[in-house]
Amino acid sequence: MQYFKVTVNGKAYEVSVEELSGGDVNFTAAQTGASVVNTAPPVSSAPVAQGISSGEEVVPAPLGGSIMEIKVKPGDQVKKGQVLLTLEALKMENEIVAPENGTVGQIFVQPKDSVNTGDALLTLRN
Repeated sequence: MQYFKVTVNGKAYEVSVEELSGGDVNFTAAQTGASVVNTAPPVSSAPVAQGISSGEEVVPAPLGGSIMEIKVKPGDQVKKGQVLLTLEALKMENEIVAPENGTVGQIFVQPKDSVNTGDALLTLRN
């Protein structure tokens, strides 16, 4: 399960994403309690960047957009839910948060970089 904080029309939502059997993805928005099942093909969880060590988990871009700000650096200790970077998509700022506690490994993006859904943003080590 991965957790994201998404701001829509000025309202912040805590969103959890869980992959279900059969490739479906379950999205749950905490503020509304609504749950929607998306039957689109899942984004591969396989490493998409070169040089990823075992024990490192890739944090992928949840949607396409431009990197606005990177709030961590390699070696930083982060807690689950801590903001790692900000991504602009559809003229909205989206905070990408740590899915779990860990240490920042590699960072694959820089401010102003364009990313697509599923692109590797950085890695976390447990």
